[in-house]
Amino acid sequence: MTILYIMIPVAIILASFFVYIFLWAVKNEQFDDLETPAHKILIDDWKRKS
Repeated sequence: MTILYIMIPVAIILASFFVYIFLWAVKNEQFDDLETPAHKILIDDWKRKS
């Protein structure tokens, strides 16, 4: 039972940290373009030597 006095505040602090990081990522537009990085891997940008 005494472990709950430690685990509940730790869980609240961790949850608050992850919410803060998520809100920071949304504010800095990290989730705006989800399609382009997936398509960039398909494009061959290398210049071929002939």
